[in-house]
Amino acid sequence: MYVITVLGNLLIILATISDSHLHTPMYFFLSNLSFVDVCFTSSTIPKMLVNIQTQSKTIRYEGCIIQIYFFTLFIVLDNFLLAVMAYDRYVAICHPLHYMVILNPFLCSLLALATWLSVVSLFYGTSLGVYLSSAVTPNSHSTATASVMYSVVTPMLNPFIYSLRNKDIKSALRRLLWGTPGKGPVGPPQ
Repeated sequence: MYVITVLGNLLIILATISDSHLHTPMYFFLSNLSFVDVCFTSSTIPKMLVNIQTQSKTIRYEGCIIQIYFFTLFIVLDNFLLAVMAYDRYVAICHPLHYMVILNPFLCSLLALATWLSVVSLFYGTSLGVYLSSAVTPNSHSTATASVMYSVVTPMLNPFIYSLRNKDIKSALRRLLWGTPGKGPVGPPQ
């Protein structure tokens, strides 16, 4: 799941950077969200995978503090980027003729910088559930399951939810991976 999360989000970033048709505010924010999702999962999952492999449940105090800091930082960034993306869609729908004037490159950069740089209900529901349920009943299996849901599954699903259903992203990925305009791998002429 971690590899799928990282590769999926990195593909979105590469497709957005490499295709000039995707140099719009919507895709700028989408690539920022993908970057934050890679950072978010990378702040905790590698240590978790090491702990699973070594059957160890220990972490040094300094490592714990650093991990909590970056985990919280990227959660907040993820949420702010989702809010900025909602504003972007609001402007595109309610003011379509002024969209490029309102969301000019300066404002987009400013908004991304302000948020810096995810199924929100899944994230909040499971994370809130983890902390509330741990106070009531210390069931480590349900806590671990909920933690995986908001720290691994949500960032893994974001590329599919926000971009792979989008024809422009699909086309850019085809050009990036196969060098053709939306056709699959290049092969001999038929």
